[in-house]
Amino acid sequence: MPRSRRAVLPRLLALGAGVAALTSAGCFNGPDPPDLFLVQRTGSIADARLTLRISDDGGAYCNGGPRREISSAQLIEARALTHDLDGVKDGDNGLAGRNLRLAPGKVSSLTYRVRSEKGVVVFSDTSARQPQAFYRIAQLTRSIAKGPCGLAR
Repeated sequence: MPRSRRAVLPRLLALGAGVAALTSAGCFNGPDPPDLFLVQRTGSIADARLTLRISDDGGAYCNGGPRREISSAQLIEARALTHDLDGVKDGDNGLAGRNLRLAPGKVSSLTYRVRSEKGVVVFSDTSARQPQAFYRIAQLTRSIAKGPCGLAR
């Protein structure tokens, strides 16, 4: 074997070992999973403020903090809500595609701004004529906030 090839072989082996070490350490996992949606909750009651990002791998990010694991049931519900927000078939824009914004009722405690791939919806806990999906978003947000996020509300 020529001298230049003998010098390259150990370097290639070392490079391969380095890539294997990074991969097994979780440092080279490829692209991040897509986000399902982002909820921004505000309100007039204590601990109302929350920014919650839910990713398709079962992760929740609370107020810009580290990844928190959500339950399988919460992930299934988040995926179902994504279908409600973005639509399931081509041509179906879902709720977010219509940029649905509902006015709050006379007395409101919490307001939700939800951004998904297709657009934004805004509603309040007392908005009239809410689609069922909005009640489910509020319930899921509270469940994740109190559970994996460790918040009071």
